Amino acid sequence: MSKKNLTIMQVMGSDDTEHDIIAVPLSGDMPTDYEVPETMPVMALPNSVLYPGTILPVMVGRDSTKALVKAMMRAKQEFVAVAQRDSEVEEPSVGDLYGVGTTARIVKVLTLPDGSQSVILHGFQRVSLGAEVSHDPYLVAKVSELPHEEVGDEDSPEFKALISSLKDTTIEMFRLSDSRPNEAIMALKNIDNSGFLVGFVAANVDLGLEEKQAILEQNDIAKRAQRLLVSVQHELQFLQLKNDIQSKAKQDIDRQQREYMLHQQMRTIQDELGDNGIDDQVDKYREQAKGKEWPEKVGEIFEKELDRLSRLNSNSSEFSLQQNYIETMLALPWGHCSKDNMDLRRAAKRLDLDHYGMDEVKERILEHLAVLKLKGDLKSPIICLYGPPGVGKTSLGRSIAEALGRKFVRMSLGGLHDETEIRGHRRTYVGAMLGRVLNELKNAGTSNPVFVLDEIDKISRDAHGDPSSAMLEVLDPEQNSAFHDNFLDIDYDLSKVMFIATANNLSTIPAPLLDRMELIPVNGYLLEEKVEIAERHLLPKEQGLHGIEKGRFSISRKVMTYIIENYTRESGVRELDKLMAKVCRKMALKVAREEETPKSLSQAAVREMFGVEKYSHDIWSADLAPGVVTGLAWTAVGGEILFIECSTSQGRGKLNLTGNLGDVMKESAVLALEYVRSNSGLWGLEEVSFDDENFHIHVPEGAVPKDGPSAGITMVTSIVSAMTGRKVRKRVAMTGEITLRGKVLPVGGITEKMLAAKRAGITDIILSEENRKDIGEIKPQYAEGLTFHYVQSIPEVVDLALEENPSVKPDLALVKRKEADADK
Repeated sequence: MSKKNLTIMQVMGSDDTEHDIIAVPLSGDMPTDYEVPETMPVMALPNSVLYPGTILPVMVGRDSTKALVKAMMRAKQEFVAVAQRDSEVEEPSVGDLYGVGTTARIVKVLTLPDGSQSVILHGFQRVSLGAEVSHDPYLVAKVSELPHEEVGDEDSPEFKALISSLKDTTIEMFRLSDSRPNEAIMALKNIDNSGFLVGFVAANVDLGLEEKQAILEQNDIAKRAQRLLVSVQHELQFLQLKNDIQSKAKQDIDRQQREYMLHQQMRTIQDELGDNGIDDQVDKYREQAKGKEWPEKVGEIFEKELDRLSRLNSNSSEFSLQQNYIETMLALPWGHCSKDNMDLRRAAKRLDLDHYGMDEVKERILEHLAVLKLKGDLKSPIICLYGPPGVGKTSLGRSIAEALGRKFVRMSLGGLHDETEIRGHRRTYVGAMLGRVLNELKNAGTSNPVFVLDEIDKISRDAHGDPSSAMLEVLDPEQNSAFHDNFLDIDYDLSKVMFIATANNLSTIPAPLLDRMELIPVNGYLLEEKVEIAERHLLPKEQGLHGIEKGRFSISRKVMTYIIENYTRESGVRELDKLMAKVCRKMALKVAREEETPKSLSQAAVREMFGVEKYSHDIWSADLAPGVVTGLAWTAVGGEILFIECSTSQGRGKLNLTGNLGDVMKESAVLALEYVRSNSGLWGLEEVSFDDENFHIHVPEGAVPKDGPSAGITMVTSIVSAMTGRKVRKRVAMTGEITLRGKVLPVGGITEKMLAAKRAGITDIILSEENRKDIGEIKPQYAEGLTFHYVQSIPEVVDLALEENPSVKPDLALVKRKEADADK
């Protein structure tokens, strides 16, 4: 038998599942070269693909197929065998078939014992299927011949190695397979045509229908062979593993019953595959992933990690880590966003209902909503609310979330010093977990919550890294669309999150971090505003928390004013909230004892509850001695008034400073004394010898640390007042820094200092001319009752602050000449 007359015959076994492969000679009357006609009958193959040069048995059941077989046998005519896309379709049309098939002739018709028929088809040439011509009694369609298969350079080492590898691997697979006879191996060895070899292997490897059809449609023999080689190697590995498992199981079998053998095989399979019942869990994870709105790249990574999980032994420590990672990916709200409520009137009403005042913040939120409503999409801004404690910065974030209809998330940053708290730990570490930013998003369940970063000014750093640097990526609108968490190790989009940071002191926030935020001040409240807040919010809230029904008792505005003035001294309302809670506890005790409760609390009742007044109403004193000046200072809890006292005594020109002062205030004192010494003539002090006087500057409440660049003009005024004996005018306070030339420099915290002055009963405030613009930005009601005096030089300060002394008038012309000389 010559190789040229050899073809391969594939015969279906009796159980319709296994195949016998034998070699048979080609009959002399079979065509090997012919022209393809324009139309040809079409046979639909439900579950198989016919390749050129191979023989395929097909069961005949449909009436149209029987009619086609009968007509082709009678006419000895060729037809087209094409794979069917859906095997459930009984009478397929051209649209139900694949676009490429193989011309074929019927070799033989077999009648099986049950009466059914099977025909053996011999494939010849690939053709492309065209439009349908007729459908009765069988399908006829237009066809066109496909170009001859591209073989390329058959003599190249790469092509020879590929074909040789495919042949050797297939032979090894046949040897391990119980369903392929030895004749198939001999036939395979005798095949020297590469195209025929590929077709034969493709017909006898367990591939899906789509894969078999894809191989048929591929015109390049090398690409066909490469694709087939992967599938053959996969089946070979499966057969090797199967035989290995069976071999191990046989070693344990010795005169045992069949049940014991099956148990041993099952145990061996589990040991080899590490499969302890995790397939259902993997399928569950894959089902959950179908509903995720994550990017395509994330989906690919998920599938890769899920495949890795399926290969792990469930008893290994790595399995639990991998499972935790998979569940974390599924728990994150990839691309899932809650719908914003675009009703601006409702949002404004919600903000006004929860917070009194704060017009600038509310206006900013409504602006964001308006742009979002018009544009449909907007990168969320990074807002930083800064101001003293207790003014409602954090609770404002919750109100914003309710106004927008978004989820609310709060993360406290106070004392945070480890960078991994923000970015998470790498999965290689024991106990690794997600960073707090993504963990909060996971808990929120949406990718666009209102995210409050509380106390961002209290972030610290140590040997574990700098968390403020990690926050840059979170808060930078140009970077946070690809935030990288070390545990997740995939970029996550934070651009839809509305971050709101809160801070008490901007000076402790690193400049790069501060630059990425939009700063909105939230200042302290006036007395009238505190009364409104207590009546509208604090008292009703505490009554509900303490189980007291609405209307059981009330506090009049007069009594509420008395409480605020005499028992609180703060910019916010946190201490006031505690006092309202104390009142409610006292009343709850009376209610629980069934005692009579007053409808409205009196001033005497409040004094009985709280004891003696903690603070006097008017801090300013009318009988201040010369040398005592009222200054204004900014603190983390708001503005405060600051007394600076100066006294002189006989000595050697020594300067003593007391009152727990910081370096900046010490330098201001030295500068103030030096200025007065060099300009003594302005106040009639020429005859005074500064070398014979000791100067003592003291700031009361020495246990409280004090520092900051705002007491320069206060110290100069105090020294001049002490040396000239001129008292400070009534209800006057001041703030500003000085230079050695006598210039008055602007300072910050004007709003807080102004509110502190009003609380203390001050009516006149002296400050730098350059601070005039700051006063213009303050609400008119805040400045009501205050008179501002803007100055440029120290002599103007002294002239405004001290009572007049007819014998001493500062020479302002001389001052201006000195300033001009200094500028030159």
